[in-house]
Amino acid sequence: MDNSHDKESRGEMPQGEPHVTVKDLTMAYGDFVVMHDLNFTINRGDVFIVMGGSGCGKSTMMTILIGLKSPTKGQVFYLDVNFWESDPETRDTIIRRAGVMYQSGALWSSMTLEENVALPLETYTDLSPDQIRDVVKMKLALVGLAGFEEFYPSEISGGMQKRAGIARAIALDPEILFFDEPSAGLDPMSARRLDDLILQLRESLGTTMVVVTHELASIFTIGNNSVFLDASKRTMTATGNPKKLLAETKDTTLLQFLTRGEKS
Repeated sequence: MDNSHDKESRGEMPQGEPHVTVKDLTMAYGDFVVMHDLNFTINRGDVFIVMGGSGCGKSTMMTILIGLKSPTKGQVFYLDVNFWESDPETRDTIIRRAGVMYQSGALWSSMTLEENVALPLETYTDLSPDQIRDVVKMKLALVGLAGFEEFYPSEISGGMQKRAGIARAIALDPEILFFDEPSAGLDPMSARRLDDLILQLRESLGTTMVVVTHELASIFTIGNNSVFLDASKRTMTATGNPKKLLAETKDTTLLQFLTRGEKS
């Protein structure tokens, strides 16, 4: 039975529909153009990879998508709303529906994991302390940290800190999650566990995921859609499923990036 109408009536968007659309976008710092003519679509339910080598503007792209930096030119649409041409209140409402996991985890060192995850709930909801405590326990359990509520960030491993960062990012049940180099600094086993967690959360929560990364293992393990930012050309040269791009591309720069020079 088609329940797309039911989803629309609840304010949800059917999976596969455009969630974020980037049109003719230019990123620059002053007169220095980082990237120009960017056009791509992040669909509902994607694990979308923003990929490219160092200095290509991956993290700058994320700051534009989450409302921290305005583009020099072009448009970003969340559903049918032109984000950067909207009023501040509208932009704030859109960003409230997003969660962000920064590269370091960005946890407050003086707070326990419970206090870190509770912070957005205390700030943006009217839940009681008992209700917040219950939500926090559930979010930490979702990322495999049940029983670690009273631990401080310094008392757990780097991989666990990143998972705690994800728990905080999903505290408000976001429609879209952004990850900035989630595997950075992790050993291969911890990185693989984090990739598995991202896929599990995508499956259980139905959340759109946008992942900034240059890690090949992550790109091919979790990504079903992507954009490649070519630093030498200062523009995107491909968008689509990373595995399909690897199989079909004739672009030598993209091929070298996706094989790290192992494929001629």
